[in-house]
Amino acid sequence: MEYLIAILGGLLAGIINTLAGSGSAITMSILALVFHLPENVANGTNRIGVLLQCSVAALTFKKAGRLNLGASWKLVLPTVLGALIGVWAAIVISNEQFKVVFEVMMVAMLAVVLIKPKRWLKESTFAGEFKWYMFPLFIAIGFYGGFIQMGVGVLLLAGLVLGAKYSLIESNAIKVVIVGIYTVIVLAIFEWKGLVDWKIGSILAIGQGFGGWIASRFATQHPKANIWAHRLLVVVILWAVIQIGAGYIR
Repeated sequence: MEYLIAILGGLLAGIINTLAGSGSAITMSILALVFHLPENVANGTNRIGVLLQCSVAALTFKKAGRLNLGASWKLVLPTVLGALIGVWAAIVISNEQFKVVFEVMMVAMLAVVLIKPKRWLKESTFAGEFKWYMFPLFIAIGFYGGFIQMGVGVLLLAGLVLGAKYSLIESNAIKVVIVGIYTVIVLAIFEWKGLVDWKIGSILAIGQGFGGWIASRFATQHPKANIWAHRLLVVVILWAVIQIGAGYIR
């Protein structure tokens, strides 16, 4: 039953992560509550499924001709740099101390995705725009991803759609490549520190890999994928904000 929960939860997380973000809220909960892993081990173990999910999704986007990295490679370096700093912080600092940042960002992001939604629904352009402030911005996003992962997809989409002016589906394709690249390094560091449970992580990754494949197939074949991805993004962020509010009420 525990393995079934892991696979089904991973499947849902893989779909959410590929089209929006914050799917790691599901997988981290499963690792902590179902398998009773310590918080730092859950954080490291979660990266196995993230890597597989990103790899599968990236290949699917590429095969469908929806992945064109082009000038977006400029964003890989600062994100990876930030992730290296973030994973170091994750090893020495409790995630609880960083969840306040997550809460503030999710509330802010809800406003961002609801105000002028047409910004998120523009058609494919493959035209990246890069301003000077995007380098430090993506270092910060990479730091967050290296630290806790949960919600980093939402931040990357905001940077790619609103900052670099990619379409939402293009941004999702680029996002999985960026996350996949820094996850290789982050996972290696967690393993070096003995903070990865490969058995449990691999079972969870089965579902995440299938989820990434399903979501990327949908994104590349459905004519209104941009619209549905935006709707999912709103639902995910709204759910996170509701959970935050419920936590404060309790």
